[in-house]
Amino acid sequence: MVLLQRLPLMRGRLLLSTMSLVALGIVATAIVLTEWLRLNPCHLCIFQRILHMGLALCFALAALSFGHSASRRFWVLAGGLIALAGLGVAGFQSWEQWYPEMVGGCTGAEPGLIEQLVEWLGIRWPRLFMATGFCESKELVILGLSLANWSFLAYAGFATMASLILFYPSISGKENAS
Repeated sequence: MVLLQRLPLMRGRLLLSTMSLVALGIVATAIVLTEWLRLNPCHLCIFQRILHMGLALCFALAALSFGHSASRRFWVLAGGLIALAGLGVAGFQSWEQWYPEMVGGCTGAEPGLIEQLVEWLGIRWPRLFMATGFCESKELVILGLSLANWSFLAYAGFATMASLILFYPSISGKENAS
């Protein structure tokens, strides 16, 4: 009987844990593809890795704090906001890849905050964060979509799931909107 009472809680934790593992899987896939295929990730590619790591952390913390409504909602909201930021970054990179002549590339005279962060991380952990490519380059296309396009779809999925969990608590196993 106790197990039946805990089932909604376990279902919600499972959903958030799965979302966290998917985000980590995306990071691992990006790292493995970069190594195996000798791809040259750009600053935006690396920044998307960082955002996926943030998603994994937020959804894992939401799963761990699932019994506490305010904490769970905070971490799901944080994950949703990171996913929206990722949509913007991946969307911009996709646009750069489709219309490189309009944007002029991602390398400018003065590096922005994203470039500075990626450079700083690249110096400390080059295997994970070294940016060596150009944002408008489509080095790998799978089923007609670049990795930036696939990342955009993943962020859209994460943002959608975070919104559903926040606004329809029964999806994650919480029947009452607390």
